[in-house]
Amino acid sequence: MADRTRIENSFSQNIKVGWYLAKRDIKRANIWTTGLIVLVMTFTFLNLVVVAGILVGLIQGSEDAQKKYAIGDIVISSFLDHAFIEQSPKVADIAKTIPGFKDETVRYSGSAKVESNYRKTLAPGEIADGAGGSFLGIDPVAEENFSGVSKFVIRGQYLTPEDQDSVLIGKNLLYEFTPIDAPGFQTLKNVSIGSRIRITVGNNQKEYYVKGIVSSKVDVFDTSVIGLASEVRKMTGRTDLNASSIAIQLLPNTDPIAAKQFLLDSGVGSYGRVQTAAEAFPKFLQDIKTTFAILGNAISGIGLIVASITIFIVIFVNAITRRRFIGILKGIGINRRAILYSYMFQALIYALIGVTIGMFLVFVIIKPYFSANPINFPFSDGILVATVSGTFLRAGILMVTTIIAGYIPARIVIKQNTLSAILGR
Repeated sequence: MADRTRIENSFSQNIKVGWYLAKRDIKRANIWTTGLIVLVMTFTFLNLVVVAGILVGLIQGSEDAQKKYAIGDIVISSFLDHAFIEQSPKVADIAKTIPGFKDETVRYSGSAKVESNYRKTLAPGEIADGAGGSFLGIDPVAEENFSGVSKFVIRGQYLTPEDQDSVLIGKNLLYEFTPIDAPGFQTLKNVSIGSRIRITVGNNQKEYYVKGIVSSKVDVFDTSVIGLASEVRKMTGRTDLNASSIAIQLLPNTDPIAAKQFLLDSGVGSYGRVQTAAEAFPKFLQDIKTTFAILGNAISGIGLIVASITIFIVIFVNAITRRRFIGILKGIGINRRAILYSYMFQALIYALIGVTIGMFLVFVIIKPYFSANPINFPFSDGILVATVSGTFLRAGILMVTTIIAGYIPARIVIKQNTLSAILGR
């Protein structure tokens, strides 16, 4: 029992002495050298967090936009073997009774062919300018309340309930914004505000004026021609009010899973598919997000290795230049473990200061900045994804790696013979 107490006391004493020596060495170190090491630690931490966070945020920004503007917190859509949601008015009324309900929009759609130069006489073998897309029917007032789609009209004006002969057109259907010339893929050329286009849905055709061009980075708008719901119902030959989808927004802090269960318990599941936003996202988006996370971690790992090598070199050079001092410490009875711990503590302090500065930069400056000013990617507004738990995990990895990088060179030097170290041999 006495031996065990002596061993524990010895460990505790070594820790205290090691901590004292570490603080003493750092205080006496060159301030520029210390600052450079801390800067390396800070940038390494930022590399660990920011690179992966931006790559994941590229997809997260797209998902957030889809949720906010297209599908809401809950989306009700037709079964895969149906063209519409049965009893849509009834379903829409039930949705309004969800605890935590905020808003909804009812949309109608049908596959359409859009042509722009149909009045032009074509030469033999010439193909008319046309594009395939969705003819999306909305209630302009309800849709504006739900998604604020009018702010995405980059040219022209938003629809009003009286615009039976006007439509909005998504930018992905226009050659000006999607200049792709490929077999089987067509976009509309020479279409501007006021142009007339012809829409064909099945056997029904009608000419419309282009009132506005939409650029939202949300597929449901950018790949569609958007008109009044009444017009889409006429063109698709639908005489009832059964819709293609109903998107529902919930109040903050409302559980979407509970809301979905409420709809299922109310019998909505027999009329259409009920999904939360997470369930409605395409699987390929999740796969891309996972791939980007792996890629970001791989890139960050390179930075971690560089930082570890830097700490290794700094500790090794520091220990080599202080061999005589280390020998004297050992000669006067300081346990070699205490000396070893001192260098490990030095590495830990450098990492801890760098991580602290890095966390401040991430959560106080960088993340809020990207939230307010998303990166303008062609298909999404990229943000920085950085969770508290994930950030602390990366901080822990950096500190453990740094401690190991400080331990190895210090142990190599400290193992040297005491007398040889004192004599500088």
